[in-house]
Amino acid sequence: MSDRRLLIVEDDEGFARTLGRSFEKRGYVVRILHAPEGLTDAAADFRPHFAVLDLRLGHASGLACVQALHDLDPGMRIVVLTGFASIATAVEAIKLGATNYLTKPSDTDDIERAFAAVDGNAEASLAARPSSIKTIEWEHIHQVLADTGFNISETARRLGMHRRTLARKLGKRHV
Repeated sequence: MSDRRLLIVEDDEGFARTLGRSFEKRGYVVRILHAPEGLTDAAADFRPHFAVLDLRLGHASGLACVQALHDLDPGMRIVVLTGFASIATAVEAIKLGATNYLTKPSDTDDIERAFAAVDGNAEASLAARPSSIKTIEWEHIHQVLADTGFNISETARRLGMHRRTLARKLGKRHV
């Protein structure tokens, strides 16, 4: 069996199919799951060397998938893709065993570079760009959202705002 086995866990079927075809053209053997159910059995059977996981899989968190895959094979290179970029989830993904964390839109080239970047870069740019109030608010909202398991009603309650206000704020960031 190929040593370029890739497991894609993505609930957007069109995106998953396109990403899978792109990796197949590059010589990968690809298996796609659209939900976290059955992940450990599929991974144990397929034994992937690489995985691409969506952070938000319907109402489930991709962070649990990161942990399950890392527990199965600590050497697996796992890249988390998200439209929910936040410092909090990036840190958690890396702690749980992800190799890298990318925001959408990302393409096959970006993901392959992320697979290759297993070591940190001490020369990384330390751009002095202060965070805006909106960015700080977004990161706080997302942290509370992650803490509640992506439960909108509970997140709104903890933030002291109306559920519709929270939904509107999340909609503006294309969550």
